[in-house]
Amino acid sequence: MAWIYLFIAGILEVVWAIGLKYTEGFSKLWPSVVTVTAMAVSFYFLAQALKTLPVGTGYAVWTGIGAVGTAILGMAFFSDSISPGRIISIALIVGGIIGLKLAS
Repeated sequence: MAWIYLFIAGILEVVWAIGLKYTEGFSKLWPSVVTVTAMAVSFYFLAQALKTLPVGTGYAVWTGIGAVGTAILGMAFFSDSISPGRIISIALIVGGIIGLKLAS
């Protein structure tokens, strides 16, 4: 169950990271409400996962899911550059997440 909680926390990290773009410095109410709510719920699920997972593994996987998801959505929706270096870097993060899962 801890890995499911961690996955949910990671997806919600992507939601709040992307949400920050829409808050315009927390000057827009509803994007700010969604972003702060996603932050709180993400931290809640991370805390639940860390009850049983090692903190280093849990935190690294959580941030990895957030980084990969945010980078991919940035390329897909915000015209972030799509370069071989970015793709290779994302693949390395995914490899690290898989390695941490297999080592736990």
